[in-house]
Amino acid sequence: MKSVLVLYYSHGGHTARIARRIWETVIAEGNQADLMSVVEADREGIDWNKYDLVIAGAPVIYGKFHKSFRAFVNKFKSVLDAKANSFFSVSVVARTPAKCTPEGNVYTRKFLETNPWKPKDAHCFAGKVDYPNWNWYETAAIQMIMKMTKGPTDATAIVDYTDWEDVKAYARHCLTLNA
Repeated sequence: MKSVLVLYYSHGGHTARIARRIWETVIAEGNQADLMSVVEADREGIDWNKYDLVIAGAPVIYGKFHKSFRAFVNKFKSVLDAKANSFFSVSVVARTPAKCTPEGNVYTRKFLETNPWKPKDAHCFAGKVDYPNWNWYETAAIQMIMKMTKGPTDATAIVDYTDWEDVKAYARHCLTLNA
């Protein structure tokens, strides 16, 4: 049995939902697990000694990972490096086969190459287009990206590209990782 911490940053709630499915799968596989946002973890602290494995994820927002996520994983880089760990990214561009791997996803690849924390494992998930729940600026920006990448541009569209079976498979894969 492993003790797992699932950490995440979520902008609109979809990455939190993915993190929750990872957490649920880890528990269903007979392990102990906690689920925390990086904001909560930063404010309340973490007993790092409690965990064998850390799974940390964040969405790509306008081509970048949120500064609070980057700051958190870099602040605790040495702790993360001493444990089994994995990083997952969430982006709508990962809906295509060429961009759903860490090597093929330019945003994830750039993070892995340039960020001080170097996770031992990485995975990409396709995200969700959710125009009705975005403000006008987010809608306009994503519509522009979707137009260029031949995705949905209808302002009423809600399309979840996440492969939920892959999310569960990733959680089980993480359980095989060692420090």
